[in-house]
Amino acid sequence: MDFDNYHSPIADERIGLQQLNAVDASRLQIALQNISARRYTVIMFLVALPVCFYIWTSYFVVPNGQSTVTQLVVRGDVEKTVTAVGKLEATRSVDVGVQVSGLLKTLSVQIGDKVQAGQAIAEIDPASIEHRLVIDEAELSILQAQRTAKKAQVALKETNLTRQRALISAKSISQSTMDQANADLIIARADLEATEAQFRKQEATIASDRVDLGYTKIYAPFTGTVISNSAKQGQTLNANQTAPTIITIADLTTMVVKAQVSEADIGNLKIGMEAYFTLIGEAGKRYLGRLQQIQPVPNTDNNVVLYDALFEVSNKTGELMLSMSAQVFFLQAAARNVLVIPTVALRSETGPDGDVFVLVEKPNGAVEHRRVEVGLRNRVTAEIKVGLAEGESIISSSDREMIQGDKSAPGATF
Repeated sequence: MDFDNYHSPIADERIGLQQLNAVDASRLQIALQNISARRYTVIMFLVALPVCFYIWTSYFVVPNGQSTVTQLVVRGDVEKTVTAVGKLEATRSVDVGVQVSGLLKTLSVQIGDKVQAGQAIAEIDPASIEHRLVIDEAELSILQAQRTAKKAQVALKETNLTRQRALISAKSISQSTMDQANADLIIARADLEATEAQFRKQEATIASDRVDLGYTKIYAPFTGTVISNSAKQGQTLNANQTAPTIITIADLTTMVVKAQVSEADIGNLKIGMEAYFTLIGEAGKRYLGRLQQIQPVPNTDNNVVLYDALFEVSNKTGELMLSMSAQVFFLQAAARNVLVIPTVALRSETGPDGDVFVLVEKPNGAVEHRRVEVGLRNRVTAEIKVGLAEGESIISSSDREMIQGDKSAPGATF
């Protein structure tokens, strides 16, 4: 037997088993590697699935059971304004008073009456002034008679002095007699001058009486409306200290709007810029004007500094009333007849670019996430330059946004 070439069946079986085990181990290792790769893929899929679901539901799908508010893209106007509250005042008003004391005999107007310039509106009883005028005129007559007598005395003294001069030349009288005649003339002339001064004074007194008599009739200083009545017919008025006011007249054909603007906004106002206001009862009606004045002295209330900005507005129809509250808008910029959407419909992406987008509702109910270019905007309306077409439907808000607020909406900066 050749022992060198002899192979034991048992040894061959062992070698076969070893080779089989090596193949199985290799196959097992490959299988384990395949299982790890599939497990990694499954894990990554499970991680990515909720992220994709969140993005889809957040930007492209409106959650079931959640109602939305949609708006059509339309054409309209967008304005950038400085807003303020104000009051309506008369451009011109005058307190009509009396300049003489006495009984208010007549008062022919009431609050709300329209008066014309020069129209008689009241009268003070003139009896006392008329009596005073009669007395002063009598005094003037007495002084006039005295002045005539004094003039005659002066003429007599002048004649006497001339005679005395002739006699002194003939040495028929003494020098003392001549001196006395000269002194008498000087005294007579001084008396006449004093009487004439009293006469002129009395004339001035009479002129003053006549002026006071004219003051008893009170006339409207300009065409306007009676807005207040401070006196009553039959009331006694004393004008010795101050002129008592009987009525106030205002010109209401043009009103002035006095708006109180905060110190943070006052720098945005420019003289001549367009302005308008609305009233509480007529929020849709605009009254137009242009800024005319910014008063330099502020009003401070509870450490809040406000400046008065004034402009006029026509009131020919008389619909504007004194002290009406006005919501005032000073126009900084405007875009007319442009595509507009509600500002609340704008949403912004996070990141350095900060793109703005809207949710567009398709006719089939699908929602599209679309980037847009925004122009002029305010707190209510935004101009869309690029990205939307007129008539498209956008989602402006949902139940969640109406309750919690749309945290993704970009700030509406003026």
